[in-house]
Amino acid sequence: MARISLEQWRALVAVVEAGGYAQAAERLHKSQSSVSYAVQKLERSLNVQVFRAEGRKAQLTEVGAALLQRAKALLDDAEQLEHGAQQLAAGIEPVLELAVEILFPTWLLLQCLEAFAEAYPKTHVELHETVLGGTDEAILARRVDLAISPRVPVGFAGQPLLPVRFIPVAHPDHPLHRLNRALTFRDLRQHRQLVIRDSGSDRDRDSGAWLGADQRWTVSNKATSIQAVRTGLGFAWFAEHIIQPELQSGDLRPLPMRPGHEREATLYLILPDGDFAGPGATALAEIIRQRSTTCSAAPESPPPDSARR
Repeated sequence: MARISLEQWRALVAVVEAGGYAQAAERLHKSQSSVSYAVQKLERSLNVQVFRAEGRKAQLTEVGAALLQRAKALLDDAEQLEHGAQQLAAGIEPVLELAVEILFPTWLLLQCLEAFAEAYPKTHVELHETVLGGTDEAILARRVDLAISPRVPVGFAGQPLLPVRFIPVAHPDHPLHRLNRALTFRDLRQHRQLVIRDSGSDRDRDSGAWLGADQRWTVSNKATSIQAVRTGLGFAWFAEHIIQPELQSGDLRPLPMRPGHEREATLYLILPDGDFAGPGATALAEIIRQRSTTCSAAPESPPPDSARR
């Protein structure tokens, strides 16, 4: 039987994260003496020293630092277990929160949601169209029941859905096209790049900063980025499936890159609650898996009147 309660572990984590016993007591809505007693009892039960006094501050010992990391993991697991139990007890979720990277084909997503709505008409869907850090944050904080992302945060499991090929494009009259030769990243850096802002809390990042273009305009919407490139304001890297209509009409032309300058990614399906995902989230995940597999095996152009972005 465990000798240390979750409340004692929670007190330890709060003291470190809040910066002291008084601050931890305020965060936990407890008295300072009760927080201090919880930590002291933890030390006595385990026969270890978690903190050592340095002046007026208490600093973690090496043992305390090791216990802190395990305590955080334990509290996360306990929170996930409680949330999962609540989901299972509630039955069909009244609301599903989704974080879907804008790289996922919108027309395919809407088809999946339409199929889900037929089976679960009373479930309300909250869709968050995210970019990079915004998707990660939603998963890590477990603010969503399901996510589609080009990367899987540590500690979570993801199932591959679709490969994504990125191509650089510009208006047919753009100066890069007039070079009439294969291009390198150095060529691109001499011209303005249109990128889409990372939807995470770090607003200084964007989805195109990896290229390092000296001239860069950042927008928040992929439709705005596409329109800006169509009007000749710069070039951009897009997932190829997103701009098929513009490529077919000739409004955008792929930039002729040298071999080895390609960029690809894979989109993953992630259920942050894992085995405790509710029946609605599990059903929607299966719909997305099946339709993405069909799309990947026999890719089709989106319907002409669909939300192709």
